Amino acid sequence: MFEVFFSHIQEKVSLNEVQKDILKTFFIPKKLRKKQYLLQQGDVCKYLSFVEKGLLMSYNVDDKGLEHINMFALEGWWSSDIHSFFTHENAVINIEALEDTEILMISSESFEEMTLKVPIMDRYFRILFQNSLFTKERRLISSISHTAQEKYIKFVESNPALVQRVPQNMIASYLGIAPETLSRIKKNIALGK
Repeated sequence: MFEVFFSHIQEKVSLNEVQKDILKTFFIPKKLRKKQYLLQQGDVCKYLSFVEKGLLMSYNVDDKGLEHINMFALEGWWSSDIHSFFTHENAVINIEALEDTEILMISSESFEEMTLKVPIMDRYFRILFQNSLFTKERRLISSISHTAQEKYIKFVESNPALVQRVPQNMIASYLGIAPETLSRIKKNIALGK
């Protein structure tokens, strides 16, 4: 169950077989059914989760009951309410399986111990957190400076696998546009507008 996990790590840092064996001891494998929650808003996020197989969605529900999707996590991605994970405060997001999903979970206590026993993982997570910060910064800039059509085109170019696996209304929510607007955008693109 660690194939995708180790492949992803090896893209950022080098691990030897001894380090891989040590890492396996810190992670808990878990299977989620489609529509099953990994985390619910208001609970404390106890785990960082790596997607080995499947697809997760994280979102929050506002005071009006509207869902706002902030991330999709497919194979090779991490998912968590990172603030809740590190501070032990209540989570502000829900994480739900969009497909039957297999994940590897690590608790905050195990996370600290893991980075001490396999120090290269500290560098790996620093790279991940740095990349995540860059991505969120670019998404924020895009949300305030691009048209809905430009946001959709960029999403399709950056995430071709997601376009095939995620319903259009969820993509619209992620982009911060109405489903009807997304339908119109797709029609305009098909017509070459």
